[in-house]
Amino acid sequence: MLWIKALHIVFVTSWFAGLFYLPRIFVNLAQVPTAPDGFGLGEAAAVHGAERDRLLGMARRLYRFTHPLMGLALGLGLWLWLGVGIGLGPGNGWMHAKLLIVVALIGYQLYCGRLLKSFERGQNQRSHLWYRWFNEVPVFGLLAVCILVVVKPF
Repeated sequence: MLWIKALHIVFVTSWFAGLFYLPRIFVNLAQVPTAPDGFGLGEAAAVHGAERDRLLGMARRLYRFTHPLMGLALGLGLWLWLGVGIGLGPGNGWMHAKLLIVVALIGYQLYCGRLLKSFERGQNQRSHLWYRWFNEVPVFGLLAVCILVVVKPF
């Protein structure tokens, strides 16, 4: 059981590293100027285009990489819950709250995929400031999950 716990923690930590960094790439993408129609033949446009392509490539690779990390974290977590029995039975309301947060974090990751698609199509409508705030969401999710797992308040 301790091996499963240790691996669960490693994969959750790795998944969260991706959840923290992907929106940070979005902040940088939102700051790359876009050329108006009929413009973009100059050296500055080429530099911005190369920067945008580099950031999009980083975001794509990171997004794809976080999916198996998420899957392993979830699989090991389910093994601990259903296989080992951690959080089962009466007096484990904290587990239900944790699962709700995990579902929300999965939704967050999938929404990051939608945001990435909007950047790829050149249709981003949000500012870098919005992405800075969006980037903080997984921090609160991690804080809540850690408190629920360690303190088990209900």
